[in-house]
Amino acid sequence: MQMTIGRCGPVSFTVAAPPSKSYTHRALIIAALADGESEIIGQLDADDTRMTARALMQLGVRLDWSRENIRVQGRGGRLNAPSQEINIQDSGTSMRLLTAVSLLADGPVILTGSARMQQRPLGPLIDTLNAAGGKISYLKTPGYPPVHIDGVFPAGQMRIDGSISSQFISSLLIAAPYADHDVSVHLTGDPVSLPYILMTIDSMEAFGAEVLVSTGDQGEPVFIVSSRKRYTPRTYVIEGDFSSSSYWFALAAICGGSATVTGLNPHSAQGDRRILEILEMMGCIITQDQDVITLTRSPDTCLTGVTIDMGDCPDIVQTVCMVAAISSTPTTITGVHHLRMKESDRIAAIAKGLAMLGGRVKTEEDAITIYPAPLYGGTIHPENDHRTAMSFALLGCFIGDVTILDAGCVTKSYPGFWEELRRIWQNAVLS
Repeated sequence: MQMTIGRCGPVSFTVAAPPSKSYTHRALIIAALADGESEIIGQLDADDTRMTARALMQLGVRLDWSRENIRVQGRGGRLNAPSQEINIQDSGTSMRLLTAVSLLADGPVILTGSARMQQRPLGPLIDTLNAAGGKISYLKTPGYPPVHIDGVFPAGQMRIDGSISSQFISSLLIAAPYADHDVSVHLTGDPVSLPYILMTIDSMEAFGAEVLVSTGDQGEPVFIVSSRKRYTPRTYVIEGDFSSSSYWFALAAICGGSATVTGLNPHSAQGDRRILEILEMMGCIITQDQDVITLTRSPDTCLTGVTIDMGDCPDIVQTVCMVAAISSTPTTITGVHHLRMKESDRIAAIAKGLAMLGGRVKTEEDAITIYPAPLYGGTIHPENDHRTAMSFALLGCFIGDVTILDAGCVTKSYPGFWEELRRIWQNAVLS
């Protein structure tokens, strides 16, 4: 499947925020560990979240997934060892969050995934679990999936490098209420994507867990999880997703006009809420009324570049880069080394894609700079990375004649993206 995008003028539209992918993953796993039936309302139905649900069913969890909700029969922290390996394909969140949780099974669990998944690091999480008493081994390349998971979830103090992925820490935290004793997780290195850890804690506490945040002897963040407060079943409503909504705010920034997104929690723990602050810095106007947010940019207003650390919000880096590509001054984004280990090397993908369209980009290991340059049409191959496909589609609406190959990869996180974009584009052209 491929999509060719024509140029459109100023936009004016309203969309409902799709449900949060991150919160859907977390709610599914936590509800599966609770003791009794939970109802998850308004979940994201996408490839990644379905992958987590299928993996939980292989671990003995009963799920009833309907259009409006998911009923989860929690097992009180006692999972079944599956008869076959669990293949989570391309879902890095499923792989990482389920690694520690698999130690709650009554026998060995094998987690594997796609060829790209087998290139995405898992070592720091495995090292931490094994140092605390786990029995996890690699089946192919040391430090990477597939992995053979055995033993029990350890208690006590753990230290983990937080500079690669926040999902390593979230994995430990989610399973920790079922340790024999309290668990304290000490972060070493320079932690990235800290808001995602806060989202994990937010989800855990919603289901009755207790997590204390403190500071260690060397000033490092420490998360202490009580083993006496385990998850209790509940009804849980998934909030709107700022990551996916960022595309619509960016579209109005790029093409001019206005974008209104409904269903976003103004007090959300989601780090990608920073998209509003960043686009405001670049010259857009933000207005907000409860859960309705509108971004406006007059077509006569020139966007300006920014210098900004985006280590805490990696999923909107590509979105911001597309806005930067049409700005009047350079943009430098730092703190993004971990983007090289996503569904693709996203720093390389940004540079390659923009170069195909006439852009000027300089990359470093931990930074990317985008300079003003005349842009023209071309072809983008997202290499199975949903965020590459969606972000470059926005730029296509400004440049025109941009073709996105393998466009179906967006089903990983936003199955309705192309339908929504087509509606917006048609209305903008007609007006």
